[in-house]
Amino acid sequence: MLPYTVISADSHVVEPPDVYRSIDKKKYGAHRVPTVVRKIDAKGAPYDAWCIDGKEYIKNVGVVNAGVRFEDKSKIADGALWENAPKGAYEPTAMLQALQQDGIGGAVVQATNTFFFYHWEDSEMIDVVCASFNDWMGEFCKVHPDRIKGIGAVNVDDIDIACRELERCARLGLSGSLIPVAPLPGRPYRDPMYEKLWQTAAALEMPLLMHIASHRAGVSAEIDAVWKSEPIWPAGMRPTQDYWVRYAMTDMIFAGVFERNPGLRVGSVEHEISWAPHWLRNMDYTYEERPQYIPFKSKERMLPSDYWRRNLFGVFTEDDIGVRCRDVIGVDNMMWGNDYPHSESTWPRSMQYLDKFLAGVPEEDRRKILHDNVSRIFKFTI
Repeated sequence: MLPYTVISADSHVVEPPDVYRSIDKKKYGAHRVPTVVRKIDAKGAPYDAWCIDGKEYIKNVGVVNAGVRFEDKSKIADGALWENAPKGAYEPTAMLQALQQDGIGGAVVQATNTFFFYHWEDSEMIDVVCASFNDWMGEFCKVHPDRIKGIGAVNVDDIDIACRELERCARLGLSGSLIPVAPLPGRPYRDPMYEKLWQTAAALEMPLLMHIASHRAGVSAEIDAVWKSEPIWPAGMRPTQDYWVRYAMTDMIFAGVFERNPGLRVGSVEHEISWAPHWLRNMDYTYEERPQYIPFKSKERMLPSDYWRRNLFGVFTEDDIGVRCRDVIGVDNMMWGNDYPHSESTWPRSMQYLDKFLAGVPEEDRRKILHDNVSRIFKFTI
């Protein structure tokens, strides 16, 4: 038995059909509220999908199939019905039991479907949907606040609204918030318009997480065209998703965001982590050898990689190469998550996977990756 509690830094709820029940349908219009609709696929099989105004936005595919990869990988992307979702996907005590079955004593828990609505063009309704999800997530986490740390979601199109919602997330007892991995076109995170958001998050000690696939509308024509069709991820897109989080974090570093806000914490989630050494090396090289590209000069005499080590972190699931590069990445910037209950999850075999890709890792480093780092950033006391 380990002398510490393994904590997953990336687990998920799967939102139930009534998750957005706090939305005033009379005020906003029932047709604008995401609704679960039973559909039939090309093979004649039923599946459930989130629809807005009759238009299908998100198939419930691959998000409730934890463990199926160990039985039949061909079924990972099969459509799913809500009644077949495990209770651990939406009921807190059942989630804790499922985590414990996997050898895990606590988790940072994020949305599944809500952040996909960042792809929606209706900015007002993204604000409303995020707020309603945050209401639900706040209640979810109250049951086991020491074991389950909930992450909210905010839309960053209007910074004043985003800051008010982030403050409300803190009052609801949430431990951080998702923001889009890529904001609206023409509004990169280097823009001074976001400064109030960075200040607010730092003052609240609320980490901001950039999860895979959480783009705003219009960021990529290819993503907009395929994210709600078959296959969900084209072969060329899935292995290159870390591009967006690298771009966002680089923008923030080179805009001096972390020099002005030294208490701000920003994390990459589910992009794995072995991209970091090449990225860190290229940022430092550009900063030192190609200054014509970089208007920012650190008053703290810090390199871009120093800001990564102080202010940023990455959450991975199965990145054995990243583990081997931990001396370059910085072991204090690495966290692990089991991605329960998604089909990509290592659940219920996480301990076997950890023994495999952490083989030979010194116990001090292993403890940091599996417990200490996530405890520090998200304030676990277990």
